[in-house]
Amino acid sequence: MRAFVFPGQGAQVIGMGRELALAYPAAQAVFDEVDEALGEKLSDLIWNGDIETLTLTQNAQPALMATSLAAFRALEAEGFGIKDADFVAGHSLGEYSALCAAGALTLADTARLLRLRGQAMQEAVPVGQGAMAAIPGLDFATVDQIARDAADGEVCQAANDNDPAQVVISGHKDAVERAAVIAKERGAKRALMLPVSAPFHSALMQPAAAAMAEALAGVDIQNPEVPLVANVRAEPVLESGAIRRLLVEQVTGAVRWRRSIQMLSGAGVAEYWEIGAGKALSGMIKRIDKDATTRNIGTPADIAALKG
Repeated sequence: MRAFVFPGQGAQVIGMGRELALAYPAAQAVFDEVDEALGEKLSDLIWNGDIETLTLTQNAQPALMATSLAAFRALEAEGFGIKDADFVAGHSLGEYSALCAAGALTLADTARLLRLRGQAMQEAVPVGQGAMAAIPGLDFATVDQIARDAADGEVCQAANDNDPAQVVISGHKDAVERAAVIAKERGAKRALMLPVSAPFHSALMQPAAAAMAEALAGVDIQNPEVPLVANVRAEPVLESGAIRRLLVEQVTGAVRWRRSIQMLSGAGVAEYWEIGAGKALSGMIKRIDKDATTRNIGTPADIAALKG
């Protein structure tokens, strides 16, 4: 069995998707449609801009989705498609890419939702008040307890359960810094403060969750053609109403990527295609399931290798 997986924030690079757009009219059409939906030339920023501007959350989220869907449309042009997947999943914003590929959301709606999501997440907490930190070497339950112990009346929680090597915490800056100290006292090899602009996937994102609830209420969501393994539950979902609720929960809830891959492996998935920019998910998957096979689909050469 096979799953298509879609990357999240952090995978962005200048130039991503350009080769696909040059090689496949269907990939170019994705960038054109996203540009039209947003009323600006996001594609010019992706291909010719500066990385600092591209990395702004409101830009990175629709840009990474556009690159993933360009790769997916290129796959379709070569005879591959959603019929070749038994499940889809995405890391944080990648969940929107997965839903678009699976036919649950239109490309234009996905682009507009991710632009709003990025803006709302950035605006939810004043710059400098929130933080995130990676805690390698401890399991999710241990890090979750450390975060609770460090909170001391503030917000601090486990936000990303990425793989056996890394759990990420998120919340108020002082609380996250306290948690980093406690984590090292309790056996973490180190605690690395992350260069992010907001405390994503924490309760501090509640204003963004409210904004997304309002936006999603006005968007048509279809049942996906294959099950989505949702971030916050690490369980497959096929019903559009449930997907709408889970996308709102996802803004403040933890990304349970490790549990998602364990669930997929338990269901019989042995092969994962990472569709879009970067190879971060492939690395996580191999650390979770050493027997898994991964493929990266981000360039014309990657697609040619499938046909070979």
